Amino acid sequence: MKIGTLRAERLRSHRLTAPVPTVTAAAQHMLAVQSQDFAAGRWALAVRTRGAATLRTVDRAFDRGDLVRAWTMRGTLHTIPARDLRWVLSVTSERQRQQAASRHRDLGIDDEMVAAAARVLEPRLRDGGCTRAEVFALLESVGIDPTGQRGLHLLFTLTIDGLICQGPVVPAPTASGITREQRFVLVDEWIPDSAEPDDPLTELFVRYIDGHGPAGAADFAWWSGLTLGAAREAASRAHGRVVEVEEGLFVAAARARRSAGAAAVHALGAFDEYYISYADRTAVCAADDLAAVGPGKNGMVRPVVLADGVVAGVWRMPPTAARGGVEPIAELFRSGEVDEVELRTALARYADFLTADVRG
Repeated sequence: MKIGTLRAERLRSHRLTAPVPTVTAAAQHMLAVQSQDFAAGRWALAVRTRGAATLRTVDRAFDRGDLVRAWTMRGTLHTIPARDLRWVLSVTSERQRQQAASRHRDLGIDDEMVAAAARVLEPRLRDGGCTRAEVFALLESVGIDPTGQRGLHLLFTLTIDGLICQGPVVPAPTASGITREQRFVLVDEWIPDSAEPDDPLTELFVRYIDGHGPAGAADFAWWSGLTLGAAREAASRAHGRVVEVEEGLFVAAARARRSAGAAAVHALGAFDEYYISYADRTAVCAADDLAAVGPGKNGMVRPVVLADGVVAGVWRMPPTAARGGVEPIAELFRSGEVDEVELRTALARYADFLTADVRG
C-alpha cells in the first residue's frame, strides 16, 4: 500500500477525517484510548467528534458510567467504554500480570497483601468511590505502605483482577481549574452491563483494526501487549471480519467515508493513538523527528501537529491556559509545511475544548 493511501486510511479509521457524533461513540469506535495523561485522553475523544465537545462533555460521559479508565493493556491507563472493560481484561490481564511480576516482588506485593487491600477497600468504594489519596489512607490503616509506587501497583493489580476501575471525575478545586483525578469504584457496582463477545481475542483484534487500520499483527501485538504469536492467532481467527489488503496488512470490513470539509491539520494530544499505537511509527513521522516527539527519557510522548496525516511538529499549552485567552504554542519541525490558518484553527479548537466551560 502506498504511504499516502495508508495515511489517508488511518486518518479515517481514527475518525480524524470521518468524525463521529459523540465522545461516547468515539470511545466505542477506538475501544481503548491511551490516557495516563487524563486531559490528553479526554481530548483524544473530543478531537474525533463532530462539533465542539468540551472537557465537561467528556467528564459527563465518565460521570454517567459510559466510560471508565483502567489499566487495560501494557500496564498503561486507557479510557474504555465501561461495558467493554471485563472482556478486554479477560484477554490482557494475565500478560500484564506476568510483565509486572518482577516489580511486584521488589515491592513485596504478594497474594496476601492484595487480598488485604481488597478487604479494606471493597466496602469503602461503594456509593461513589474514593480518591487515590483516600485509597492510600485506607491501605495505611491496615499496615500497607503505599509509597514507592506500592499503592499504585496495588491499584493496578486490583484493576486487572476485575475488582476496581476509575469512574466519576473529581471536581476541580476551583472554577478555573482542570481536574486530572477520578474516583476509584467497584466494577460490579459501577458497570452493571457488560459485553460478552464469543471470542474475546478475535474481538480485540477486529476492534483494533476498526479503529487503527491499516495495521498488522505486529502492530496489534505492540498495542495490546500480547505476544506476537497470540497476535498472529487473533489475525487468523478474524478472517472474514477484517479485510487483508496486502499480505499481513488489514483494514476494517466497513470503512467510514471521509467527511466533506474534513480538516487537513489536527492538534493531537500527548500519547495520541494515531502516533503511539503501532510497532513502526515512521509511516506517519519522519525518522529524524521521532526523538522530538518521544517517548523520551522521561517516557513522555508530546502532543503533535498533524498535517495531511504526517507529524509536522509538536505543541504545548501554557500553564495558565485554564484561565482562558491563552493560545497553544506550536513548534514546527520545518517551516512552510503547514498552512498557518489551518494550524491556528486546530490549536484554537483545543483551547476551546479546554476553556469553553470555564468561560461559560
